[in-house]
Amino acid sequence: MVIPIAANNKENRLMVLPPTFTRNLFFTGKGGVGKTSLACAFAIRLSDAGKQVLLVSTDPASNLEEVLQTPLSNEPRSIAGVTGLFAMNIDPEQAAAAYRERLVGPYRGILPDDAVQSMEEQFAGACTLEIAAFDEFTKLLANTATTLQFDHVVFDTAPTGHTLRLLALPSAWSGFLDSNVTGTSCLGPLAGLQDQREIYQVTVDSLCNPECTTLFLVTRPERSALREAERSSRELHRLGVTNQQLLVNGVFTAADARDPVAVAMQGRCEEALAEMPAGLADLQRTTIPLSPTQMISVEALRNIDSAHDTFPATDGRCFETTGLTSPTAPMACLNQLIDDLASTGRGVILTMGKGGVGKTTIAAAIAVGLVDLGHSVHLSTTDPAAHLMATLDKNQLENLTVSSIDPVQVTDEYRREVLQHAGSQLDQDGRRLLEEDLRSPCTEEIAVFRAFATAVSQGKDGFVVLDTAPTGHTILLLDAALAYHREISRQTSQLPESVIELLPRLRDPSFTRVLVITLPESTPVHEAVRLQQDLRRADIEPFSWVINQSLRPLKVCDPVLLQRQQNEQAYVAEVDAQHAKRTVVIPWVTTPPVGLDALRQLSQRS
Repeated sequence: MVIPIAANNKENRLMVLPPTFTRNLFFTGKGGVGKTSLACAFAIRLSDAGKQVLLVSTDPASNLEEVLQTPLSNEPRSIAGVTGLFAMNIDPEQAAAAYRERLVGPYRGILPDDAVQSMEEQFAGACTLEIAAFDEFTKLLANTATTLQFDHVVFDTAPTGHTLRLLALPSAWSGFLDSNVTGTSCLGPLAGLQDQREIYQVTVDSLCNPECTTLFLVTRPERSALREAERSSRELHRLGVTNQQLLVNGVFTAADARDPVAVAMQGRCEEALAEMPAGLADLQRTTIPLSPTQMISVEALRNIDSAHDTFPATDGRCFETTGLTSPTAPMACLNQLIDDLASTGRGVILTMGKGGVGKTTIAAAIAVGLVDLGHSVHLSTTDPAAHLMATLDKNQLENLTVSSIDPVQVTDEYRREVLQHAGSQLDQDGRRLLEEDLRSPCTEEIAVFRAFATAVSQGKDGFVVLDTAPTGHTILLLDAALAYHREISRQTSQLPESVIELLPRLRDPSFTRVLVITLPESTPVHEAVRLQQDLRRADIEPFSWVINQSLRPLKVCDPVLLQRQQNEQAYVAEVDAQHAKRTVVIPWVTTPPVGLDALRQLSQRS
């Protein structure tokens, strides 16, 4: 039975389990806030309490295996050391392959080979990947028979943008199925989707039923993360998902007032929480302290709220690290990287990496640094969760223009353009069918992709700095270049020059420089390694790695910060020796990197 919680501002200081236990528990939030760690910790607590628990990742960029230190697949696997806990990964690529074969397989040997190949190509887009993963997701949420043996199903969901699209899909696709009469869509024959209508509706009902589902909004004690959590909360409310709680992860309290870094870190946490957005204020809140160690292994997760107890207080002495010497060359600072980027006089600079590593901040700092060197720069983002203007604090800088690729705006513009050109030559029935096709979920992907290509093309005349989306979206965006012409040709024969030239430009190291942004921690580093592998498969070689928010160059004496500083050494050394052709380290700064002066501080320019 569900025990209701009254809406109030009561805050749990330790990560105790809340008194409400619904069967389905979702963990969502901005990338890098610790969703996977907290989902795992909650699942372990439930299992230790005698429950049978299934832990599921629906994130294309999941690090569930690394956190649990257990190889996983799309079938539940028991976790050593935790009685009653099973975990699984929904692999989008594997799910998409099975989905394609389910729809295409019956036609092999019946239709001509070229027709079958055409169907396979039609299922090669990002929407197929999304709907295939969602099919697997609905089996767990809507078909209780598949999870009957479990008391709870815990979902470690994807970063905010992915999660909202995932949760919106049932309603979106139901509406599309009702309005589309052509029998085809960007996913191919709608018969495969029609069969899923009933299970989609059950999924929606389960998500919106507070007796069945609790959604935990995971955030950090940072202004941008809290704003993103509020935005997610509003959108989820609009979808009918109202049973929400707030988890604030990584709250730091200084152990010694003589450590200026520790005092500044505590102050930034307190300021962010004091300015809690109004939309989050009434949610039941749990705070989790900043851990001195990596949350990897069952024991670390089991003790997530008591790790501080094992670290004695220091005597106030501060230590300054000497750093590691690279076997090839010393690591550069951001100002040196900006000087090298400026030497070409033009081109595109892409900041890429796992969500939450500081891509927006680094992109803004590089843009400001290039302007300070006398260059004209256009700074833009393809990340709907980014806050470039907030990072710049609305300061104006001559020779710097700032924009974002708004999915809603560019989709509306694309629809109008297609209707104006392709629609003008169609009869009434043909135009009506085109309008229906333009309501398909793929249309937004096409529009955003084209805007991305346009932004890249501007690198011919000056510098363009693009703060790109989190890893999974970024790679899908780049992969889309290969299939873009096939998809867009369904709606219009016009192919912009910027799209034709996109891949050659991205692969040209004299035109495009990719910066892999990471943090000196296990998960961000290893996720960045996978990103680099994907880029290299697309014949794109990263220009440099940037390790952001490092304690390594700082003087600290707080026991938690000392331990985290020591933990960083191995990951900085791994990046510099094994993965990066060049490594840049940016220290954690006591002043939030918002506004021109603070951004200049990152590159040590005044």
